[in-house]
Amino acid sequence: MQAHSIIKAVHLDDDRDRLVSTLSHGQQRQLEVALALAGAPRFILFDEPAAGLSPSERRDLVVILKTLPKHIGYIIIEHDLDVALRVTDYVSMMHNGRLFKEGTPEEIENDPEVQDIYLGGRHG
Repeated sequence: MQAHSIIKAVHLDDDRDRLVSTLSHGQQRQLEVALALAGAPRFILFDEPAAGLSPSERRDLVVILKTLPKHIGYIIIEHDLDVALRVTDYVSMMHNGRLFKEGTPEEIENDPEVQDIYLGGRHG
């Protein structure tokens, strides 16, 4: 990907001339994704990319991750279940240091044990 298309892909095209130190925390996270993409990876590991983001920044992150080029695979380690379930095709959940559940986002979201532990009861 070219620099301009990477900056656009991470929604920083309006901020491309700003100093990094003047970017918000969320924009700096977007820039981190751009830096990862600049290396033309085939695979990326995201470690809690939504940590510290506002609700609107989390929504933007979901859009960015969902629109990554299909030839780039990724694993996301994320405590925000809402984000994780929106950007993955398959989920492996850990609980108390052990594999707890595996399945599609829909299966995980609709699982009664997951709902009770992580979503505070029935989640609709």
